Amino acid sequence: MTVLPADGLSLAAEFPDPAHEQWQSLVEGVLRKSGKDVAGSAAEEALSTTVEAGLITRPLYTSRDDAPDAGFPGFAPFTRGSKAEGNAANGWDVRQRHSLTDPARLNEAVLADLENGVTSLWLTVGGATGVPVSGLARALDGVYLDLAPVVLDAGSELDSAATELLRLYEERGVAPESARGTLGADPLGHAARSGGAPEPAAAVHWAERCAKEYPGLRALTVDALPYHEAGGSAAQELGSSLATGVAYLRALTGAGLSVEAACAQLEFRYAATADQFLTIAKLRAARRLWARVAEVCGAADAGAQRQHAVTSSVMMTRRDPWVNMLRTTLACLGAGVGGADSVTVLPFDHALGLPDAFARRIARNTSTILMEESHLARVIDPAGGSWYVERLTAELADSAWAFFQEIERAGGQAAALGSGLIGERLAETWAARSKDLARRKEPVTGVSEFPHLAERPVERKVTPAADGASGGLPTVRRDEAFEALRARSDAHLASTGRRPRVFLAALGPASAHTARATFASNLFQAGGIEPVHDPATVDASTAAEAFATSGATVACLCSGDALYAEQAEAVASALRAAGAQRVFLAGRPAEYPGVDEYVFAGCDVVAVLSSVLDRMGVA
Repeated sequence: MTVLPADGLSLAAEFPDPAHEQWQSLVEGVLRKSGKDVAGSAAEEALSTTVEAGLITRPLYTSRDDAPDAGFPGFAPFTRGSKAEGNAANGWDVRQRHSLTDPARLNEAVLADLENGVTSLWLTVGGATGVPVSGLARALDGVYLDLAPVVLDAGSELDSAATELLRLYEERGVAPESARGTLGADPLGHAARSGGAPEPAAAVHWAERCAKEYPGLRALTVDALPYHEAGGSAAQELGSSLATGVAYLRALTGAGLSVEAACAQLEFRYAATADQFLTIAKLRAARRLWARVAEVCGAADAGAQRQHAVTSSVMMTRRDPWVNMLRTTLACLGAGVGGADSVTVLPFDHALGLPDAFARRIARNTSTILMEESHLARVIDPAGGSWYVERLTAELADSAWAFFQEIERAGGQAAALGSGLIGERLAETWAARSKDLARRKEPVTGVSEFPHLAERPVERKVTPAADGASGGLPTVRRDEAFEALRARSDAHLASTGRRPRVFLAALGPASAHTARATFASNLFQAGGIEPVHDPATVDASTAAEAFATSGATVACLCSGDALYAEQAEAVASALRAAGAQRVFLAGRPAEYPGVDEYVFAGCDVVAVLSSVLDRMGVA
């Protein structure tokens, strides 16, 4: 908004518009002070960040960053939303997930959720992790099925679960046109998780029945979570969902449904991460891509994709799980701004087992706060028009379309799963990301950065393993490498009464050593190794005694480069004489006699910590 003074002239009228080149010149000056002598576009590239393969975020976006026309909300290509009114009328659908095997306990949890802000239910049915089909009636006792949509996740028990749900609709007097929700048929998603062969016949049968008898009930879910949870990128997640959706369109139209009717039977499910801008772009790109599929199929107006966003399980940590509340809040924000129709916020203790009532309350209240107190849903497509978001949306869509085409060339989603193509591509992506995690280029707060060794563990009842979970795509977590290190430390603590230790040999005054001592302390704690920084500073004459009383078997020198040049060799020699098995130095590798290894920003932290624990004899 331009503020005009009383005379009607703009306050900025006398100031010339700065040129892009002027900004680059200022950036060059700042980078030069930090030792980077770059000029022109190279200066801008130095501040760019790789989001994932093929996607780079630049520090500045302007009107010169063209992107395809996003259209209007509710109109093709639906980039700005599947509905003209967005979520402004009632907010997004707050969908809580439940995986309880006891129908009575499930009923208590379901009623508590519905009485406190949840607007639809996502139920795991059958198998080792879900409520038995025979207990579905008890689980939904007291639920107004014409008001609360039910989404099933029944896997191989789709037929019996869907039959029971429709029986309950009839028994409780719910008119067919009033039934809402999704039966959750997803043969390709189930095959991706279990490793079995997809069987689409049941999905087609239920789609035909819903299309004829239940206009508000969808039969199929295009679940992209298996690909995200196997370590796939956002582009691979979108590409896999497109290939799955196209496969379902082929099956449904082959059975006699029109393209419009087939599209109306699909709900798409995506992961929302703490990278809120990537989440926003992913949901917007997904709608654009599906609109293109519908257009090619001759039904452009049917391309309004219905989306269900679920906060990512990959980003959830087992250590310091309270931080997960912040991650899921950001993910929920991204999902809401991105235009998701339904949002599931996983409880903060999801990675630990079955969530308790407190965790479920925080999860559902996350959506409530963002909608009711932050008014996030009152603006239609709030990200629309952002040069950054529009450009990121376009680039992500291009990358996802390329992966979709690769899958189609391989024979489609079922063939690409069966041949291992998709698994191989996801594994390659996760291997590259794992290297960034190990080097803390992608930090995980509370795990690889700022861990808290003295935290009291949060304990939950273990979630039963899903049926067939070992035969399909793997499930990964960002914290898994560091979790393995911490588990070794925990076992050592249980058997010996204390954690493995490292002595921080800080040289000189606090102004010289604090930065690197803090860095080293965080690094070693990420592996469950307790730092001992007492006394606050040492030299060659005091280092041996301090190390001997620390109870540590390894040491790390911490200070500035100037003091390293003066004291590092002598202090390292004293530490070795006192019994130090290995002497580290916090700083870039150099030639300091007596120093065995260097720890620095960008080093392979997992490899360093693993080797240290090995030397300490920590199993």
